[in-house]
Amino acid sequence: MSKEGTMRVKVQKFASAIQKNRYVNSVSNGLASVLPIILGGAIFTLIDTINIPAYQTFLENTGLKALTSIPPAITIDLLAIYAVFAIAYKTASQFKGDSFSAGVVALMSFLIVTPLGILDDGETMALSYEWLGATGLFVAIFVAVLVGRLSTLILSKGYYIKMPKGVPPTIEKSFAALTPAFAAIILMLIVRGLFELTPYGDVHEFIYTLVQAPLVNLSGNWWAYLIVVFAMSLLWFFGIHGTIVVMSVMMPIWVGLRLENLAAYQAGTELPHMIPGGSFFMVYTALGGTGATVGLAVLLLRAKSKRYKTLGKLAIVPGITGINEPIMFGVPLVLNMKLLLPLILAPLAVSIVAMIATFVGLVPPLRGIGVPLGTPIFISGFLEGGWRVAILQAVLLVVSLVVYYPFFKSLDKEAVRVEGEDENNGGDKKAV
Repeated sequence: MSKEGTMRVKVQKFASAIQKNRYVNSVSNGLASVLPIILGGAIFTLIDTINIPAYQTFLENTGLKALTSIPPAITIDLLAIYAVFAIAYKTASQFKGDSFSAGVVALMSFLIVTPLGILDDGETMALSYEWLGATGLFVAIFVAVLVGRLSTLILSKGYYIKMPKGVPPTIEKSFAALTPAFAAIILMLIVRGLFELTPYGDVHEFIYTLVQAPLVNLSGNWWAYLIVVFAMSLLWFFGIHGTIVVMSVMMPIWVGLRLENLAAYQAGTELPHMIPGGSFFMVYTALGGTGATVGLAVLLLRAKSKRYKTLGKLAIVPGITGINEPIMFGVPLVLNMKLLLPLILAPLAVSIVAMIATFVGLVPPLRGIGVPLGTPIFISGFLEGGWRVAILQAVLLVVSLVVYYPFFKSLDKEAVRVEGEDENNGGDKKAV
């Protein structure tokens, strides 16, 4: 086997190990399950905070302001609540356990380790929103995976109350879940008690200080982000869906980044992150899909060869909406050494240009709305940052086109030559 073939096999094995890991899949799929809730809250945040004085006056005077502010408060501000249930549910599903019971027990466990506050009357206890949103997300992930796995392990070993024959299945499942529930309660009380003895006071403060905040800061760093982008493109070259592989690891961090920006935007304060993870990726880096292939899609339309021109007509509309599988496998970009360099350089180039434009103030930091896959270019930019971001997307389209142009020109010329030879050979055969 050649060195290239050996490298490809090694990369595929590594990526496959990540993609097939049940714990990684549980977290990734669980967070994906709550995306409708996040997106719903993000859209209403946008509706509630549109910075037009006449519009805001209208909301206040009609009483609609009190209503439009509710969805963000019960979606994004309570993200950890939804996430802990969804991730535990997916974890139990991965291990063939009782998913719903695992989700409920995980939610209870999360609330046990979450500190209570005292209201001004000095008597009433209440849960603060402080750890129920993005700041509590990592504790939610740890608790969900731990309880989801613990629950399935206990039940698989048969350590539960067995009911006599004839008892309805629903009742039997409820009694079976008692053992995991009690085990989780005891474990979470121990965790809470131990952390109350530390300077941190609770597990949330500990995880946020030592794990979540450093990871978030690292992921918002230029170099860390560009390394992630490079890894995605390289995996795609080897025929591996790099976006899925990398996002399965980065999603928890990137969700936190963009939701912190969204919370700041909602509050009318300065946005904390110049590179808000997933939003930055969807709006700037993945123009036309991973590899920033929108420029290549435009070039395909202008191709001289019939093959590429036909592909361009098929790929341009999906490309505008960020779906580039027709290009990846049609050109192809996968395992095509002639296009490896632009496949890596194009997304890095558009990302760097977008970073510079953001840091010098040509465009505002993205709001963290989290536009879904399929949102067309320019519309996604306008929603995330206004007209200046949409204009920057147009500039980045040109950057992508320029990077791909010399490489595609060579491919197109070769394709024209091959098509010409095929036509001549066909004509010769007819003459014979």
